[in-house]
Amino acid sequence: MQGPRPVVLSGPSGAGKSTLLKKLLKDYENIFGFSVSHTTRKPRPGEVNGKDYHFVTREEMQKEIDAGEFIEHAEFSGNMYGTSKGAVQAVQAQNQICVLDIDIQGVKNIKKTDLNPIYISVQPPSIDILEKRLRDRKTETEESLLKRLTAARIDLELSKEPGLFDLVIINDDLEKAYSELKETLLEEIKKTQESRKS
Repeated sequence: MQGPRPVVLSGPSGAGKSTLLKKLLKDYENIFGFSVSHTTRKPRPGEVNGKDYHFVTREEMQKEIDAGEFIEHAEFSGNMYGTSKGAVQAVQAQNQICVLDIDIQGVKNIKKTDLNPIYISVQPPSIDILEKRLRDRKTETEESLLKRLTAARIDLELSKEPGLFDLVIINDDLEKAYSELKETLLEEIKKTQESRKS
């Protein structure tokens, strides 16, 4: 695949990946592109098909997975999620750094491909703080909240595997976390800016 090295952001729901990404996209307009994942779950209020997710049926998604069109995919809470090759290529074609927001299973799957991204894990300071953040969102039922916390515990345990991530950010201070993220991506950002000038 041509273009800048993609970035894989991983970490449990509520760790602050979206907040960090929003800052990055705001500070470096048009440098980063988000690969739009596929999912079989129903859209939440305000979500736009093709922008937040590609909302598809289980049959459609399974057919594309079987055809080898996906870099990674996983099932979570009864819904399928995945990243298609096309979604990443669409971002790289714009000469943008493709950002993939992927769970730990996905990270392990991508390690088996030739994508060669920069792997970054965003983690909460503790499970208690994560639980508070998720509760404050008020988007979860008690059951789905407990599922997310269980998944987070597994995620944090698995992410300790040596060499899995190029950088682990403990997000207890947003500004500090953001500057760590920026520093790691600076080289790719500069390359992308340079290649635009030429």
